[in-house]
Order: sequence, then structure tokens, then C-alpha cells
Amino acid sequence: MQRAATEVLEHSQDAIAVAVGILLIVITAALLISGAVEFARQLPHHSVLDASNALLDRVLLVLILVEIVHTVVISLRDHTLLPQPFIVVGLVAVIRKILFIMGNSTKIPTTELLALSAMVAVFVAALIAINIFGDGLSKRNEP
Repeated sequence: MQRAATEVLEHSQDAIAVAVGILLIVITAALLISGAVEFARQLPHHSVLDASNALLDRVLLVLILVEIVHTVVISLRDHTLLPQPFIVVGLVAVIRKILFIMGNSTKIPTTELLALSAMVAVFVAALIAINIFGDGLSKRNEP
């Protein structure tokens, strides 16, 4: 009885993950297409820099969504959650925020820019640490 319940729950979890992955892909495609259309619309009326900033913001959001879809795929395939995709999503999100702030003409507090820069450093250090120590741990656990 317990085994049957576990199988039903696992299949339900997989079905929901597939649905979420498909929905994320549809949203990602819509964002990419709307970003290209918006860029083409803005180009005649705004500077290339302004139009490019909006497009870059949209493309980085698309990258975040693609990385989340990648995480869903890994979760479906291996039934595990790896930390790297989450760190990459955070890193891209912080970089997106920094570029958005830098592209804006409004002044921001130095402390906010410093905090965002520190977040980039922490995310990069976490990726490096996981790549160094994660590989060593997996090699030790092999028979």
C-alpha cells in the first residue's frame, strides 16, 4: 500500500514538473518574441542604447527562465536538486539588476551597488566552491 502511494505521488510530482516546464518554455518564448518586437518598435523612436537596454533586460530574464527549465529537467531526469542552477539563476538575476540600474539615468546609493557587487562575488565563490569540493566529494563516494 505504501509503495503504491509513493509511486502515485512520484508520478504526480513528475506530471506537475512537466507542466511547469512546458509553461516556463511558453513564457520564455513569449518574452523573447515580445522583446524582439519591442526592440524593433523602439528603435526608430529611441536611441539604440535605450532600445538595447530594454532588450538586454528581457534577454537576461529569458536566461533566468531557461536556467529554471534546466533545473526542472534535471529534477525530472535524476530526481535530485543540484545547487548550481539555483546559484546561476541568482547570479544572472543580480547581474540583470546591476545592468538595469546602470542603464537607468537615476542615481542609486553606493551601498546598494556595493551590496549587489558583493552578491556577485558570493555567487561566483559558491560556484567555484561547489565545483572544487563537490567533485571531490562525489569521487570519494564512488565504489
